[in-house]
Amino acid sequence: MKIVSIAISKKRGTTKKCIEQAELIENYGIKDDAHAGDWHRQLSFLASESIENASSEAFKLNFGDFAENISTTGIDWKNQPIGQAFKLGEDALVQITQIGKECHKKCAIYYRTGDCIMPKEGVFAKILKSGIIKVGDRIERVNN
Repeated sequence: MKIVSIAISKKRGTTKKCIEQAELIENYGIKDDAHAGDWHRQLSFLASESIENASSEAFKLNFGDFAENISTTGIDWKNQPIGQAFKLGEDALVQITQIGKECHKKCAIYYRTGDCIMPKEGVFAKILKSGIIKVGDRIERVNN
């Protein structure tokens, strides 16, 4: 289980720009990301396998297109329990707070891709412990 992409954006509801590393701030989110704040959806995850399945030969999707902060490999996020904690990289600790989401209106991602998998397959978490994460870092499930 590892991080394959990290992405941030300045505005909500838009695709995110990929970066090589990020600072996770306890009870806040990713530094400089629009979704950071004092709430339960400080960080979003999506399996790279889900992104690949949503892609087609006619329309290639990229990391960050679904406004996910972290894309991973080796984890079926939508089947993880609420409250499950994960260690990211050397120090950061996160806890799943929500699986999927309700989209109240069609966002830029929907119009660009024709669908959005975040409502069904995206997972949201809050930051329990700060740390720097990098593309390629391991993800470990933590026993609660």
